[in-house]
Amino acid sequence: MKQHTMTKQPFGSVMVDLEGLTLSQSEKEKINHPNTGAVILFSRNYDSSDQVTQLINDIRNARDGDILIAVDQEGGRVQRFQSGFTRLPPASTFAQSPDLAESAGWLMAAELLAIGIDFSFAPVLDIDCGISQIIGNRSFSQDQAVATQLASNFRKGMVSAGMAATGKHFPGHGAVALDSHLTLPFDNRDLQAIRDKDIQPFKQLIAEGLEAIMPAHVVYPQIDSLPAGFSSQWIQKILRNELNFDGAIFTDDLSMKGAAAIGDFPYCANLALKAGCDMVLVCNNPSAAEEVLESIHVTKSEAREKRLQAMRGKPQLSRQQLMETEKWQQLSQTISQHAHA
Repeated sequence: MKQHTMTKQPFGSVMVDLEGLTLSQSEKEKINHPNTGAVILFSRNYDSSDQVTQLINDIRNARDGDILIAVDQEGGRVQRFQSGFTRLPPASTFAQSPDLAESAGWLMAAELLAIGIDFSFAPVLDIDCGISQIIGNRSFSQDQAVATQLASNFRKGMVSAGMAATGKHFPGHGAVALDSHLTLPFDNRDLQAIRDKDIQPFKQLIAEGLEAIMPAHVVYPQIDSLPAGFSSQWIQKILRNELNFDGAIFTDDLSMKGAAAIGDFPYCANLALKAGCDMVLVCNNPSAAEEVLESIHVTKSEAREKRLQAMRGKPQLSRQQLMETEKWQQLSQTISQHAHA
């Protein structure tokens, strides 16, 4: 990878991942590339709270400028850090215990912030239509009003802990049976049907100040021939102009088959950025990440910088301080019981 010497770089447009528990020299160089803006961590990057805290410090020290650090810590099937963290139940659990949704959002966020993570890609705003196995119990409910309220409560908990929320997967992944990790799904409903159901949680949380959104790698052919994350129709016309969303937009992973159907990595990345995404994710393919980093023209945007600055974590307690609070002790026990029920 080329050497880059810039001082105090702003956020780049690419979120990359890491191969193991520590940083390699090539990864340090990748993190300091002008086009890098964030790092996402996975289960393979986690061994213990001490280890991951050191890794997070090393990531920040590797960049001469701003960097965001993220993880998928929804709960249920999608919880990357488990040992040493409260086991979180799937989102669908909260329909039976609605008062716990806000507490779970706070707990998830507080635990991550305490080790230096900026944000988790949560909550899932997809409405479960009973046909998508990849969404399924990751959705709060099959009822859009219930899902909206529970997701709103979960986000309130995250925000009270000091974490920005990311609603996913716009405009809704719950009505397709196929998994966008493995193929490119098509949702043949018209825009009105999607507006009436799937968009409702997004609309409500945007009105409440939702900080970020992740579009779906799904094609809605009645609206556009491109998947939502590559479509200016979805991102500019509907999300920005119609729904008045002014937060950050992150693509889903460009390594997923749902994106590969569109073109190669540099093409997809540039198409998504042109459509209006603020940051593209390239995971589980280090050479593809390097290709994308080298293919993007470095541009500055004050509006984009402001949106990404809002994703910074605002930790209130150290890990030790958090675990000594009565609030954490009670909620951790209660919520882990629901996870194991």
